[in-house]
Amino acid sequence: MSARDRIREYFEKNIGKVINTREIREVAGINDYARRIRELRDEEGMQIKTHIDRSDLKPGEYLLESLVRLPVIARNVSPQLRMDILERNGFTCQLCGAGAGDRDPWNPNRKIRLHIDHIIPLSQGGLNTKENLRVVCSACNQAKSNIQPPSESARNILIRIRRMPRSVKKEIYEALKRSFSD
Repeated sequence: MSARDRIREYFEKNIGKVINTREIREVAGINDYARRIRELRDEEGMQIKTHIDRSDLKPGEYLLESLVRLPVIARNVSPQLRMDILERNGFTCQLCGAGAGDRDPWNPNRKIRLHIDHIIPLSQGGLNTKENLRVVCSACNQAKSNIQPPSESARNILIRIRRMPRSVKKEIYEALKRSFSD
């Protein structure tokens, strides 16, 4: 039985129970258990949650929410294509302007992670081409159906502001606050 099989079986026996990395390492018998967990989520559709998905979990804790498997769509974005998209988009979310490591606006205990997003989803015929891929942050990726993306002009300004020193950002913030206080 492979490490992946052992981890799958352990999660299924402990559905709804928080499992920590020590337990998984012992069950798997390998140190690279995190990759096997990603495979279970991404390739098999298992609903395994982490601290990134749920605020009640701590780093190193996992939870299988349900035995129901989510549909799986092969992503196949190569590491090189991913890096090309990140560089093209300035390592910045194309919806809100956030960067990796910024605070999550919905959960201040979390930091933003960047994802490669399909503009036209694969499920609707989109392709893994540079023209159909963009960078989005974890906050926008979770709720992008409810977010109106900023205009191209606003996005360009946000990107420029993000790269400025904190003191300049604060000065811009104060000026905008004054202009809207009327």
